[in-house]
Amino acid sequence: MEHKKSYHAQTREASGETVTIEGPLISEELKKYHFHELLTAFRPADKQFEALLNIADFPEGRIIIARTEDMIVGYVTYLYPDPMERWSEFNMKDLIMLGAIEVIPDYRGAGIASGLLKVSMMDDYMENYIVISTEYYWHWDLDRTSLSIWDYRKMMEKMMAAGGLVPAPTDDPEIISHPANCLMVRIGKNVPESSVKAFDKLRFLQRHQYRITREGL
Repeated sequence: MEHKKSYHAQTREASGETVTIEGPLISEELKKYHFHELLTAFRPADKQFEALLNIADFPEGRIIIARTEDMIVGYVTYLYPDPMERWSEFNMKDLIMLGAIEVIPDYRGAGIASGLLKVSMMDDYMENYIVISTEYYWHWDLDRTSLSIWDYRKMMEKMMAAGGLVPAPTDDPEIISHPANCLMVRIGKNVPESSVKAFDKLRFLQRHQYRITREGL
């Protein structure tokens, strides 16, 4: 599968500054900017920036950033699922994962995260993908908000809706381990029916495997 990428950008005002949201960017373009020290939701900032530089040059990888002049204050990543996860089970070339989305605390609530998702979907080639995001409550920054776990879930759903992702049922053990967890999905309009059917099996892999086992008894 050829992974075509088209650059898009938009600006918005936040905390008295102009924020540019742009991408996808390759690693050489990302290296022109500084990575904010508070972007630490997943690992130390310097290590996370290294991860973004690697993802940016994957054939399917996409990095969209939010920046003030030369400082990256937010980002979203897209790439193939980890080989150890169930979502790579069928080796679907048109299934990519929204791997991470993060905005520094001072710019939260200003629509930056939803802007990252909107700019992501401005690229028409995204219509060729099934995009998924696995939301686990233990990854949420609940300590920095006064929101309950359920209000945070509602906020996440609203944000993901800006990119066209909606909740979808699954029997994935990690997701169903807590009712606040969820699978978010966007199916592009150019995705073939065969891929949609394969993804439906993938979402309920345990049920499918159980049926095969029972039929083999």
